[in-house]
Amino acid sequence: MTTSGAAIVAEGLRKRYRDRFALDGFDLTVHSGTVCGLLGPNGAGKTTSVRILSTLLRPDGGRAEVAGFDVVRHPDQVRYRIGLVGQHPALDEALSARQNLILFGLLCHLGRRRAGQRAVELLERFGLADVGERPVSAYSGGMRRRLDLAAGMVLAPAVLFLDEPTTGLDPRGRTEVWESIRELVRAGTTVLLTTQHLDEADQLADRISVVEAGRVIAEGTPDELKARLGGDRIDVVVGASADLPVAVAELRRVVDGEPTVDEDRRAVSVGVGHRRGALVEVLRALDAAQVTVADIALRRPTLDDVFLHVTGHRVDAEVAA
Repeated sequence: MTTSGAAIVAEGLRKRYRDRFALDGFDLTVHSGTVCGLLGPNGAGKTTSVRILSTLLRPDGGRAEVAGFDVVRHPDQVRYRIGLVGQHPALDEALSARQNLILFGLLCHLGRRRAGQRAVELLERFGLADVGERPVSAYSGGMRRRLDLAAGMVLAPAVLFLDEPTTGLDPRGRTEVWESIRELVRAGTTVLLTTQHLDEADQLADRISVVEAGRVIAEGTPDELKARLGGDRIDVVVGASADLPVAVAELRRVVDGEPTVDEDRRAVSVGVGHRRGALVEVLRALDAAQVTVADIALRRPTLDDVFLHVTGHRVDAEVAA
């Protein structure tokens, strides 16, 4: 089942929990030296797929290979070639960064001397050399996450699984982690990233796979997925909920495209095939229909639009699943 140039290949993976399938024909190919973003609503099967690919869980059906080895028949070979960074840092806050990395090295059977050397290398690589002797309890969120990434790289894995790597971080911390991930990929590491932040996937992923009900329902580069929505989009926020059905009807009449509606925000969005004149036409139609417009904007499609289009709902406030 090996696919040339692929670091991760999954075909028809199935996993059942009692009366429901967490994975139901899950297919995925991630090429070496790239970042694949795995997106999906809560319960879609993202975490289950990562647990199977990292050998923490056995599938009920289908097959998968990571770094050229079958995850069921050769789990030890797979584990030796992967790193796994979970949603919450697995660090001892009483120890320094260097001590934490040495501990991880010893747990990976590197030997004390090599573990010490590897700790120094990783502290330098992740920009933590000048604070390597400080206790982790004194670190910022971004520094802790970078140290967690470093711990996941102790064995210099060919494939790194990242589950929500920037959850809870402020913008500066997220930027620091993003740059660390880019450095890893430039050095040849393959990354499978699960995230609830669509801007994160847009920033980091070479390709994106959208998961729903245990299978991939859309995939491509960020630009390819956005292009499927067709050109620019007009967003309208109306002043009152009663105006929303009228706004939807007017947009259907004026613009070639099916509007999407967010009732909680009193908002409607529609794709427009031509940028020039579309905004003016919509404004005139809404004004003639006596719809109160609180806000209106013309913009390029985003991954949030893609997610809404293929799953039927937004990813706002999602929890990893």
